[in-house]
Amino acid sequence: MPDMKYILVTGGVISGVGKGVIASSFGTILKSCGIDVTSIKIDPYINIDAGTFSPYEHGEVYVLDDGGEVDLDLGNYERFLDITLHKDNNITTGKIYQQVIERERRGDYLGKTVQVIPHITDAVQEWVQRVARIPVTADNTPPRVCIVELGGTIGDIEGMSFVEAFRQFQFRVKRENFCCAHVSLVPMPKATGEPKTKPTQSSVRELRGLGLSPDLILCRSEKPINHNVKEKISNFCHVAPEQVICIHDLSSVYHVPMLMEAQGVVQYLNERLQLNISMPRPGSFMKKWRNLAKRVENLRREVNISLVGKYTKLEDSYASVTKALQHACITAGCKLNLTYIEAVNLEKQSKIDDPVGYHKAWQDLCKSDGVIVPGGFGQRGLEGKIEACNWCRETQKPMLGICLGLQAAVIEFARNVLGLSGANSTEVDPNCADKLVIDMPEHHPGKLGGTMRLGKRKTILEPSIVASLYKKDEIEERHRHRYEVNPEYIQRLEAAGLRFVGKDETKTRMEVAIVETHPFYVTVQFHPEYLSRPLSPSPPFLGLILAATGKLKSYLSKGCRFSPRSQSDVSSDEGDLDEEISFGTLNISNNKNGSLEPEVNGIH
Repeated sequence: MPDMKYILVTGGVISGVGKGVIASSFGTILKSCGIDVTSIKIDPYINIDAGTFSPYEHGEVYVLDDGGEVDLDLGNYERFLDITLHKDNNITTGKIYQQVIERERRGDYLGKTVQVIPHITDAVQEWVQRVARIPVTADNTPPRVCIVELGGTIGDIEGMSFVEAFRQFQFRVKRENFCCAHVSLVPMPKATGEPKTKPTQSSVRELRGLGLSPDLILCRSEKPINHNVKEKISNFCHVAPEQVICIHDLSSVYHVPMLMEAQGVVQYLNERLQLNISMPRPGSFMKKWRNLAKRVENLRREVNISLVGKYTKLEDSYASVTKALQHACITAGCKLNLTYIEAVNLEKQSKIDDPVGYHKAWQDLCKSDGVIVPGGFGQRGLEGKIEACNWCRETQKPMLGICLGLQAAVIEFARNVLGLSGANSTEVDPNCADKLVIDMPEHHPGKLGGTMRLGKRKTILEPSIVASLYKKDEIEERHRHRYEVNPEYIQRLEAAGLRFVGKDETKTRMEVAIVETHPFYVTVQFHPEYLSRPLSPSPPFLGLILAATGKLKSYLSKGCRFSPRSQSDVSSDEGDLDEEISFGTLNISNNKNGSLEPEVNGIH
């Protein structure tokens, strides 16, 4: 078995400089060369996982097939590289210390004093080597290259043990198997109008002082950096000019791998890591990726979608939802115009407390072509989501509800159709008159972390618009919830017109609910956004976009297929959009500190 190759991606100057984009782009380039890759994200916080985070802390909590609640960057990797990761692909300080403490309690260290060096650093290295070999593709072959992203910024005290671990790791796996890529910011102050290299010099100097020498320096900047600045970074940071890669803000994240490839990244990695890549012919390399980028650039017709949520102040809170909408738009041949509506502002009380916000929210909702009501937890904003569901149902506006969105739709239907004015969720009101949504005792043992119904689960579909969109009657989607629709009310709800067309294998847990008299009123208990890919979009999201653009009936009548000519917004020389592309796209940035980030359509 050939030696495993490792690429460590670190960040300097500021956090959120775009390491996730860079790490994913390395993987995209290598996959285009026929090399299988895997990814590991290291988060230096003490939390065991991301499961208990508020979305305002680090953005959304991303859920994996095995139920792992992880950092949203792993969603970036899965979409960009079309791989399936596992909970161990996300390392946190909490996980490492928990493992070492458990070993100490068992007596594994034979009475020795347990210290950061060597015990914590050894645990990090062993974890990385073990996880790097886990297959992430359907053919179950071990990857050849593992890309490790170290979260935070070089110099952060919480990340020191990981930096030391990789200082040792480079000798453990030998030089030809380890490469360090340092992502740094090159600011351009308006007062001077020229790029400044001093922050990058200081960051590289600090990295070297900790025992890691960067093989590649990737310079993030607002505008393109000229050759003189590149030469200066080369001279002061002790690397050759070809080892300095410049990445300025781009119109789309799909262009990032191509920009890196154009600056010789493939040639450098091939020599540095001894990958024995047969260099591809110019023009044919990354052709599918270039076609995808071109398609995105050629989208013209806009579709207005409103997202009614409770964490709208940080767009990363709905990163996967936003990307799934984009994927559906690419396939449908339209450009996404997404409006975030704070659910609280739709509530009647807001008309008194914040009349301006109330009228603005309703105005935005009325302007939309389609509405999405995503998941969430807690009482705040639930009544606003219920109001949105009611408006969509009564005005025949296309709507997709996810997780709490399904629960809000069920409560709304019970109140306004069945006349159960006391209908509510026990999460909000444990003593409500009609408990339409109840908790699942087997997933609620008293702790918050990791106690929900998590991961990929099977759903059995009945003949319906949802089964038609999926083109199958049995699906697997990822879940993250601890409340469910009360089975006692199902018969009354269905008799009144809310049909449950998807259930779990036991037929007792409701997974999909629709209103058949509505053009598109679909709600699901699972989270379909987690499995969406750029040219293999999630079926419920595609259904929403097609309904919002008036194309759904035609799509269904053709057996859920497109013809290239029917998508006039996409250039016709790029093939049929039914083609499945073997890669994914990047999520909205990991904007954890409001710094430079990739936006919806680019690095910004």
